[in-house]
Amino acid sequence: MARPYAHGLLDVGDGQQVYWESWGNPAGRPAVVLHGGPGSGCGPGWLAPFDLTRDRVVLFDQRGCGRSRPHVADPAVSLATNTTGHLVADVERLRVHLGVDRWLVLGASWGSTLGLAYAQRHPGRVSALVLFSVVTTTRREVQWITRDMGRLFPAEWARFRDGVAPADRDGDLVSAYARLLHDPDPAVRERAARDWCAWDDTHVGTVPGHRPDPRFADPVFRMTSARLVTHYWRHAGFLPDGELLRGAAGLAGVPGVLLHGRRDISSPVDVPWRLAQAWPDARLELLEAAGHGSGHGMAARVRAAVAGFAGHR
Repeated sequence: MARPYAHGLLDVGDGQQVYWESWGNPAGRPAVVLHGGPGSGCGPGWLAPFDLTRDRVVLFDQRGCGRSRPHVADPAVSLATNTTGHLVADVERLRVHLGVDRWLVLGASWGSTLGLAYAQRHPGRVSALVLFSVVTTTRREVQWITRDMGRLFPAEWARFRDGVAPADRDGDLVSAYARLLHDPDPAVRERAARDWCAWDDTHVGTVPGHRPDPRFADPVFRMTSARLVTHYWRHAGFLPDGELLRGAAGLAGVPGVLLHGRRDISSPVDVPWRLAQAWPDARLELLEAAGHGSGHGMAARVRAAVAGFAGHR
């Protein structure tokens, strides 16, 4: 199997070290991958959209997850310096560290939120954006996933709701789970992580053939995902509500492709549609059979979109 030609841990301050690795052609077109989650980490599967003879691809694990340190699966690790602003700064610090002038940004799900935030703050450093399963992590989107999707999966949602204390069931479920995930009792934390991840796996399962994410069988991954997702969702991505849509006009001159599944009901298509209306150089492509993620033809469309920007550096 191919290996990265360079890798390391970048000290980004706040006691945080971000793991990164570079693949492909060191003289090729630079690209950076922003993984989802937050907290899912960035494995070699993310190389599939690229031509490693032509592209210089940078993968990295966002703060607190994957091979970055310290790891938030440890309940003693604070999340105080883990925000969207910190992650945007990490991406830019990594770009400078690697000597990249501009790069293509590929992001999915949470990575699309982070990609938009990064591009809006550093548009001159982005040659193009390819985003799929597009979300902007607004309060309305979080409400949709944690309450409204219960109309599609009522039994599963009832189990999710009942994972918190009775007094919290009619309130902010994300904050209630976040509190459980910080409980001093490890059994309470573990049950909350299981319940949270079970619902996470359910609300994306809106297309035929959906299979549970095998990573949720790993207690470290499960705890990392639950802690970071609840942390970001309870703060609506640490962004003023609607900021990414309002800022989309500022991406004029930065080309982008937004890829989204028509059956991605947990992340409704109106989010990328509105972005495409506000972003002059974006093109929205809908995949009729696809849901949330890379299945049902999404992977091939992502590869085509990345290849379509071959001349952008």
